Amino acid sequence: MTGGSGDGPARPVHELVDVMGTIVTIDIYAWRAPGPAELTALRERASRAAEILRRADAVFSTWQPASPMSRLRSGSITLRQAPAEVTDVLDRCAIARDLSGGWFDPWAMPGGTDPTGMVKGWAAQQALEALATPLACGAIVNAAGDIASAGGLGDGTPFRVGIADPADPRLLAEIVELRGAIATSGSYERGPHLIDPRSGRPATAVASASVTGPDLALADALATALALAGEAGLEFVEPLDGYEALVIGLDGARRATARFPFAPARGG
Repeated sequence: MTGGSGDGPARPVHELVDVMGTIVTIDIYAWRAPGPAELTALRERASRAAEILRRADAVFSTWQPASPMSRLRSGSITLRQAPAEVTDVLDRCAIARDLSGGWFDPWAMPGGTDPTGMVKGWAAQQALEALATPLACGAIVNAAGDIASAGGLGDGTPFRVGIADPADPRLLAEIVELRGAIATSGSYERGPHLIDPRSGRPATAVASASVTGPDLALADALATALALAGEAGLEFVEPLDGYEALVIGLDGARRATARFPFAPARGG
């Protein structure tokens, strides 16, 4: 998992949202201390982002039988009858399936089509877009370690986030300079939950896989694919403009694409 941010201006807005089986945090960093009216405007932005997350949860839940995604899976509605968000996400899933050589494939999941491997990242990215305002120098939506961000600290310094050490998640394996999004996938916290689309069974080839890039939806899907494909999956990330990847092997060995944004040492 990833999380955290660098030192910098105070967060005038910090909100927690309980959705999609996890806690999503919304943080807005202002250029300066906001006045009462500005603070109200920032809180309204955060509330709008929270509603986007709740809407995504309601639409894409595979646990609630009345959700549009569950009804699509059961065949009680068609894709044409589903909300527009479903078509958008499935279109993006098809792109991710092609880019990953089939290692990410929601149509190969047990129980029917399941875009869960992208939905959390997609929802967080949509929520981030609702936070855009000239009042803020930066914003972060952190969906249990999958992070969408914009801007940075007020002095131009990018946010820094940590990638947990899969051998001991209380420690950090790496620090990343975040300019956009990062997603991390692995089985070290939740156990064997990633499904190999080729066998239909739980599997993982590495301890963790992280992908950075401009869009968290795609980064989320690619991190899932990379965790299943292992080091060989770096080859499908490397050509993608703006996307970089890091894998930590089951033995602790690390391999990354050429421009993975490792943070330099403080003062270095």
